[in-house]
Amino acid sequence: MKMNDKHIILTGAAGGMGRILAASLHERGARLSLVDANAGVLNEVAGELAGAHAIVGDLSTAGGCAEIAAAAQTGHGPVDVLINLAGMMSFRCYEDEDPAMIERIVQVNLLGAMQLSRAVLPEMVERNSGRIINVGSVFGSIAFAYFTAYSASKFGLRGFSEGLRRELYDTDIRVMYVAPRAVKTPLNTGRIMRMGAATKMNMDDPELVVKKIMQAIDNDRKEVYIGFPESFFVGINVRFPRLVDKALAAQNRIARKFAKEED
Repeated sequence: MKMNDKHIILTGAAGGMGRILAASLHERGARLSLVDANAGVLNEVAGELAGAHAIVGDLSTAGGCAEIAAAAQTGHGPVDVLINLAGMMSFRCYEDEDPAMIERIVQVNLLGAMQLSRAVLPEMVERNSGRIINVGSVFGSIAFAYFTAYSASKFGLRGFSEGLRRELYDTDIRVMYVAPRAVKTPLNTGRIMRMGAATKMNMDDPELVVKKIMQAIDNDRKEVYIGFPESFFVGINVRFPRLVDKALAAQNRIARKFAKEED
């Protein structure tokens, strides 16, 4: 897909991976509507990219998503591509999880992507053109202990992507699901980094993940899993989930003490 002069909405643009992806899209000549709740960092990112439109918005409500879509369309016209990158994470034993955090994770990671897609889709259908790109996670295919709420939200995002792709099969609107493994961004707190070191968890640099996402967009891929052997274990988990239970048991025992720590 050619990105020159395409109007692209990118959520989570103020995050560690978001600002790198925004710069890459800008280099390709895209017209950007950058969305994030962090006004200060978002305006800083938009200020570095000529013509980028900063939209401080709330993805946790349907009304907030509708306002974001309207602001983007006012700023740059019809939306050609929506990239749902924004996300929240919690690393905690589920019995200790804050109920409000559970709701927030599902609202932002899943419902925000669904509602914003709903807000831009009618115009795409009318023009019979568009791309919706949902950035999920390997955790959306292999649910990891102590990331239970996060994994559930990403499982949902994968299901949403698959269902919408099939619904739009006879159109020229494409739906892509991209699933990185763990990425070295501020989303992963000190406890997660310490746990990752103790369990030898693989983590990728955000620049590499962005490069893979850009390649997937270029090639109009439907579904992409980033990172080996995690991408291999996605298939194993589908066929033999109880085998994966056993394979992860020792790692989970190590991870539990970090999940119990305070931030």
